[in-house]
Amino acid sequence: MEVLEAINTRRSIRKYKSDPVDGGTLEKVLEAARQAPSWANTQCWQFVAVRDAETKGKLSDTLSETNPARDAVRNAPVVIVACAETGRAGYKSGEVTTDKGDWFMFDVALAMHNLVLAAHALGLGTVYVGLFDAKKAAGILSVPEGYCAVAITPLGYPDETKEARSRKELAEFVHYDKWGAR
Repeated sequence: MEVLEAINTRRSIRKYKSDPVDGGTLEKVLEAARQAPSWANTQCWQFVAVRDAETKGKLSDTLSETNPARDAVRNAPVVIVACAETGRAGYKSGEVTTDKGDWFMFDVALAMHNLVLAAHALGLGTVYVGLFDAKKAAGILSVPEGYCAVAITPLGYPDETKEARSRKELAEFVHYDKWGAR
């Protein structure tokens, strides 16, 4: 699948077939994440790929009962938890070098976006989950001090088809040369 097609056709999937995701396919998805750009090539991300049903159930419980991705995290063949080393991206000689603070959220988002696009190109579904108890999830996965859980995505073969949601027109958010010049 060509990259622009993947960008335009990827959807958030919350229902998965029980078919397993083989190790080679999982490795391709994780390799795509590895290739993401990062602040000064710090690559502050770490990924935990979870296949164990009990652990997936515990991770599911870190989402609120009303989160529509809760069942997906419990039932998908694989759940990937993106973690980040804090105090590394956006730093030089131990000092923050950007007014945005620690840059780990940005770097992990880039890696996760590569991951979800690659998954889609390989016929897999994902949904980017950010609303969960990150400290509880980190505890479940034994994430060490100095790292934090950032995002979760279930990964598997889709058992639903989703239509595209509407998007703003470019004229609603693109400015040329300065703010307000459309």
